[in-house]
Order: sequence, then structure tokens, then C-alpha cells
Amino acid sequence: MEVTEVNIVPVKAIDGLVAFASCVVNGQLYLGSLGVRRRLDGSGYRITYPTKRIGSQELNYFHPLNRQTGNAIEQAIAAKCNELFERSDEDYGRHRKTTADNQ
Repeated sequence: MEVTEVNIVPVKAIDGLVAFASCVVNGQLYLGSLGVRRRLDGSGYRITYPTKRIGSQELNYFHPLNRQTGNAIEQAIAAKCNELFERSDEDYGRHRKTTADNQ
């Protein structure tokens, strides 16, 4: 399985949600509106799939049918999040140091 074209849109953290993601699976299927949440133990990210609530019932728009597929999607998105958020933290640290030096 190949997961490509992973895009991450960071959001202000709310209840563990830190971003929304999209990706392409096997060059044939676009998945969007995937929630990216921090794991409770802080060990990385987990993915939530979009649902719609109708009355008391929740309906899935789509989701992986097996663990292998779910893991491949989660790993690709987590890798992109790690890259994006690590770079963001480095930029923030550089900005704070420059600002502190100028004061």
C-alpha cells in the first residue's frame, strides 16, 4: 500500500485535535477531513475518520477495513506531522532567540 500526497492543516489544539489531514491511497483514492489527535500518552498521533451523527446514530463516511491499511495511513500522516511540527518548533525557537537578542 502506498500513501502519498499527505497534506496537514494545523488547527488550534482542542481536546487533543491538532490538525486535519488528507492523503491519496495507491494513487487512486483521495481521503480528506481526517482528524489528527495527539495520543493521550504523548507518544505520537492517532487518526480519526469523519462521521455524521443522525439522531443517536453515528455513520462513518469511510474508514480502513483492516489494521494494515489503517497503520499505513496513520504512519504516513504521523511522519508528515512530525516533520511539520518539528520544523515549526525550530522556527519558533529561532524567532524567540532573535527577539530576545534584540531586546
